[in-house]
Amino acid sequence: MVSTTAELLRKLSNAHGVSGSEGGLHAVIRKELKGFVDEIYEDTMGNLIAVKKGNKFRVMLAAHMDEIGLVVKYIDDKGYIRFAALGGWYGPTLYNQRVVLHGANGPCCGVIGGKPPHMMDEDERKKGVKTDDMFIDVGAINREEVENLGISVGTPVTIDREFMQLANTRVTGKAFDNRAGVAVLIRTLQEVRSPLTIYGVFTVQEEVGLKGARTSAFALDPDVAIATDVTIPGDHPGIEMKDAPVEMGKGPVITILDSAGRGLIAHKAVVHWLTDIAKRDNIPVQLEVGTGGTTDATAIHLTRGGIPSTTVSIPSRYIHSPVEVLDLRDLDASVDLLVAALKKKPAL
Repeated sequence: MVSTTAELLRKLSNAHGVSGSEGGLHAVIRKELKGFVDEIYEDTMGNLIAVKKGNKFRVMLAAHMDEIGLVVKYIDDKGYIRFAALGGWYGPTLYNQRVVLHGANGPCCGVIGGKPPHMMDEDERKKGVKTDDMFIDVGAINREEVENLGISVGTPVTIDREFMQLANTRVTGKAFDNRAGVAVLIRTLQEVRSPLTIYGVFTVQEEVGLKGARTSAFALDPDVAIATDVTIPGDHPGIEMKDAPVEMGKGPVITILDSAGRGLIAHKAVVHWLTDIAKRDNIPVQLEVGTGGTTDATAIHLTRGGIPSTTVSIPSRYIHSPVEVLDLRDLDASVDLLVAALKKKPAL
């Protein structure tokens, strides 16, 4: 039975998998794709690659599985756990969050502690709590108790937050960056009927250097590639449309360039391929010239002799936080766009 968009995103968002420990997503993805692809396998890096066989023209669709998280780096004599950040956290976001430590004996609940505001001087309150001054408290009274829970140096840690429905077609949860892109890729592979050979690549370690995309693109050597990810809309207080001129609920976002050109400068023919299909089929899309982050497409398009690439993104508010927000209509429109585009190869 095929999950609805909301059900699928719920499963993916509630699953856990930081960079380098993405295996928690594999079972969800494999179950959703059973019967819809010709082959699915894991490569050396941990990328999960689903194949729909077709003709000699090869399309790579990439969505990174990893979420930003933490990793245990030190346990003190009193049982407090110091951690390192994996991915781009804004420190104050972590303060007083509840977390899950994925130890050898199974998941363990903990909380991120720090100096309470009542004990901060005025200068400390202005600056906020630094990540280096935070720690994880699992309720243990010494190091031995922590170790008996199966927690050791290197144990991955994720935020403990569950998917929730908001008003209208908006939802909130953790790790929409990039479980939203993963959902789009799954749904596309379920629905597409194409003469082309399609590689659906669920990549690893994007948040720490686009690593899985680089190695899988080299191995697969596709003719064209599209990454599915999220992007920042400028439709809420604290940010202006001139700085992020896309909106939630107005359709997927096709990247022209990101990171002010230091990341991806999309192949014009790939952008035209998608925008022409959107116009023909009356699918709402938005175009983006971004100055912020980048996606797997940056690594892919620089692989081998160059691979024509772009990104199809979901506008998502408050990314790299535990309360990301998106509009489910944008996911469905992204699937519609990719399914329509893949009916024939682009004119490169």
